[in-house]
Amino acid sequence: MPYDHRNPVTRSLPAALAVLVCSAALAGCGAASEAAEGTRGPAAATTTPGESRTPEPSRTPSRTPSRTPAADAARPLAGRTVVVDPGHNPGNFRHTREIDEKVDIGTARKECDTTGTATNASGGKAAYTEAAFTLDVSHRLRKLLEARGAEVVLTHDADRPYGPCIDERARIGNEAAADAVVSVHADGSAVGNRGFHVIVPAKVREGSADTGPIVAPSRTLGERIAAAFARTTGTSPANYLGGGTGLDVRSDLGGLNLSTVPKVFVECGNMRDPKDAALLTSGAWRQKAAQGIADGIVTYLQG
Repeated sequence: MPYDHRNPVTRSLPAALAVLVCSAALAGCGAASEAAEGTRGPAAATTTPGESRTPEPSRTPSRTPSRTPAADAARPLAGRTVVVDPGHNPGNFRHTREIDEKVDIGTARKECDTTGTATNASGGKAAYTEAAFTLDVSHRLRKLLEARGAEVVLTHDADRPYGPCIDERARIGNEAAADAVVSVHADGSAVGNRGFHVIVPAKVREGSADTGPIVAPSRTLGERIAAAFARTTGTSPANYLGGGTGLDVRSDLGGLNLSTVPKVFVECGNMRDPKDAALLTSGAWRQKAAQGIADGIVTYLQG
């Protein structure tokens, strides 16, 4: 959940929860981290040691068979780079001083990062943090995109103490020259506020921020993801913003303001609403969420 003054939430949870969260996150972060394995090419032909033989003129070097239309259809993202940005970091709970340091987002200075939100603990069930949710969905999304041929870059994999800061998250996508960047989140709004939404950049030109070149392609990316997400998950666009479109235009997010490549944030649901929380805590539903995002990326990149 990007920090939003319209829906303020507590940025730090009790210390006991932090310990529990960190332990759970460390246990689960590697669950889906394996990359797709490449295939080996045919072994090179060999000759008997010491054998002297004049090459036969009729022989020609073996060649790798050309790609077939079926193979191309199965890997439609071959040659494309997608950056997946898991919102927040489980370690942020232990580094509140560092993540409170402000960075330049072009239009203002804003906190490096936040802890994100979480579901409400109830019935003896521990709260499920946004940081754990975003890592899980991002791992699933990476696997789906790699299976379709994309090169996938994660901005982090809980492999650093905290962060990265929002300006660095943008820089990672820019330096990768990504064809698309998707930041995975879940919202922390009021009970009764349900559904997903995709945040797209407003036109901003101030300081180091200039979103003019990416506003249109980012909106198209957002529209494709919103449509696929609704279709695949069976959930509806947010009932509390976006006018039912599933899109929200923002000018106050450093991750969007500083991006020079098409980028969106996907708020998969509202963790503070019990009905949405039941979905977000379901592994089967998280797989659908990852599938919906992947399908939207594919339709966007295929034009």
